[in-house]
Amino acid sequence: MDESRARSLLRAERDEVAGLLREAEKATDADLTAPDSARDYGDEALPLTEEAEDEAIVEDLRERLAAIDRALGRLEAGTYGRSVLSGQPISDERLEADPAAELTVEEARAQR
Repeated sequence: MDESRARSLLRAERDEVAGLLREAEKATDADLTAPDSARDYGDEALPLTEEAEDEAIVEDLRERLAAIDRALGRLEAGTYGRSVLSGQPISDERLEADPAAELTVEEARAQR
């Protein structure tokens, strides 16, 4: 994949993920400060469930942001487009689908 195309895709995704992360962190903060307004016994667990879901989303977004930053670092180092595991080339199709891909399709499948 062309470096300028990769950089463009990564920066666009980084901006999107950073925005989503800010929103998710606000939602988590709102859940923590929301007044307890459970209406019946079944509703009492709802704030805890929502908080756990928000925290999971925040963690996933932070991990994605870190993966994008690692990919940008590989771009700067001249190793972008190669597996961090084997050094084998990652296909352009995979990089188009996931610009932050760190492994070849085969390696990613083997790690599942």
